[in-house]
Amino acid sequence: MAVDIAGLEVGQELASTTVRLNRADLVRYAGASGDTNPIHWNDRFAAEVGLPGVIAHGMLTMGAAVQLVTEWAGDPTAIVDYQTRFAAMVPVPDPAGSNPAEADGAELAVVATVGKLDAAAGTVRVDLTVTLDGEKVLTKAQAVVRGAAA
Repeated sequence: MAVDIAGLEVGQELASTTVRLNRADLVRYAGASGDTNPIHWNDRFAAEVGLPGVIAHGMLTMGAAVQLVTEWAGDPTAIVDYQTRFAAMVPVPDPAGSNPAEADGAELAVVATVGKLDAAAGTVRVDLTVTLDGEKVLTKAQAVVRGAAA
């Protein structure tokens, strides 16, 4: 199913979701990616290097955010470009911590809107707003999606 860009308008919200990242997600991602840096699993080490605690991998955050676009487009191969800038860390609380609200990890809010339409190229730029507790963690998060052939 290809995206029909004809009915889209710049500024239109396409979809939104909440993505929860917990410590188990970080361990699985570390194994899959080979990024076993202790800042992603060891609170003591993270604190020693000046971090607020264990943080999510940037590429995990980036990948989790673009999943919304993949689902909206209905075809991962329709995404022809994706880029972002990292604006803030995503601390992932210890599930054994004292705050029960943090036991399930960090909760990212992701909103996808139409940023630009290019009828000649048959593409739509989808802009993502990705926040943690109201603070942007990614900026200029943009995916270019190929639409249906005319």
